[in-house]
Amino acid sequence: MSANFLSELTGSFSKPAAENPTVAMVEAAYRHHGLNWRYINCEVAPEDLGAAVRGARAMGWVGFNCSIPHKVAVIEHLDGLGESARIIGAVNTVVRRGDRYEGENTDGRGFVESLAAVLDLPGKTVVLLGAGGAARAVAVELALAGVAHVTVVNRDPGRGQELAQLVNDKTPASADFVPWNGPFVLPGATDLLVNATSIGLYPDVDACPDIDLASLHAGLVVADAIPNPPRTALIRAAEARGCTVLDGLGMLVNQGRIAIHYWSGIEVDAQVMRDALIQALELDC
Repeated sequence: MSANFLSELTGSFSKPAAENPTVAMVEAAYRHHGLNWRYINCEVAPEDLGAAVRGARAMGWVGFNCSIPHKVAVIEHLDGLGESARIIGAVNTVVRRGDRYEGENTDGRGFVESLAAVLDLPGKTVVLLGAGGAARAVAVELALAGVAHVTVVNRDPGRGQELAQLVNDKTPASADFVPWNGPFVLPGATDLLVNATSIGLYPDVDACPDIDLASLHAGLVVADAIPNPPRTALIRAAEARGCTVLDGLGMLVNQGRIAIHYWSGIEVDAQVMRDALIQALELDC
């Protein structure tokens, strides 16, 4: 019998999980490239994360993604970290290497790659909203890509100061922390504003980060890491003020493409993945 009915398994652990469209784009890539692989989207509560990782080991999963709220907590359940994940202190992609499960981080790399079409990063000044796992990845990769300065804006001073210190200690860029106590006014010299919070994520699609929209200006690049919906309230407001905008689809596609390469060694077609996302989310893009 030549047929193989045993698929290689990959997937995602997050909570909530229902609004995460990653499965649509990843399985489209698997089909396009003729891989007998599956991607299973799993809702996993924080207290069940260890059991979920043990289950993936038991079933021989090739790897999996971690999203909110597991990007930092998953580290204690792994056997090692790649270089970027070690610096960032967060994992979004777990890769099976032999009998080891090792954590990588493709969020920041995916984000930086998506920015390449709209902004030359060396020497630029960035305002980053948020200090969670995605924000850490974005800050570190932007710094490694050559930005000059990152201002971290966050409501939790401890996490915000920690991220600014990480950039100062581990990368060539400089960083500072600003408490987010009310509408944040962007400094006039800002080149790039990044929303790395969950504000605006489905189903709360009308939520907008608490910033002074009047401080957005033409020439500013505004990037939102949220993929669902891609045209967030922030993106719409920034576009109306003449900013160059970048939605979260590019980051999502690129981080997924990099993850699949970690798992399979194959360079998959990013356009196939983006088209699948647009169809799944019923977007007019």
